[in-house]
Amino acid sequence: MRKRLKISKGGQVSVPAEVRYRWGTSTVIAEDEGERLVLRPAPDDPIDAVMGIFAPAASAMTTDEAFRLYREEEREAEERKSGR
Repeated sequence: MRKRLKISKGGQVSVPAEVRYRWGTSTVIAEDEGERLVLRPAPDDPIDAVMGIFAPAASAMTTDEAFRLYREEEREAEERKSGR
């Protein structure tokens, strides 16, 4: 689905109700990818959304592995932003 949305003088955009209901959220993340702006659904309660996210196998991850994964995700995000 593609919708054309107007940005108000105050910088606001209204997300159509059918889209909000489909995703079950009233919160979005705006991600500037250089050539485009992407709105992604985000949980209304981020704490509740991550409850139970760490499975027993994930808790076995070392600190070094967690930092490596974090740095890799940050590098990929920066590459997307710069259009590489």
